[in-house]
Amino acid sequence: MPNPKRRHSQQRSAKRRTHYTAEQVTLSKDTATGETHVRHRAHVSEGKLYYKGKLVSEKAPLKA
Repeated sequence: MPNPKRRHSQQRSAKRRTHYTAEQVTLSKDTATGETHVRHRAHVSEGKLYYKGKLVSEKAPLKA
């Protein structure tokens, strides 16, 4: 594999990293429960697991 002959400067690395930003999480309101949750993720409401407004499981999964 090719390797660089000289070290890259700190400024060069910093220029590349300027676009690495954290994105804000998109929230949605569930139609079945009315609860706010992260989009495209299953969520627990009153001990039941919901996804896209539909009941997926009667029991919520245990946290490891």
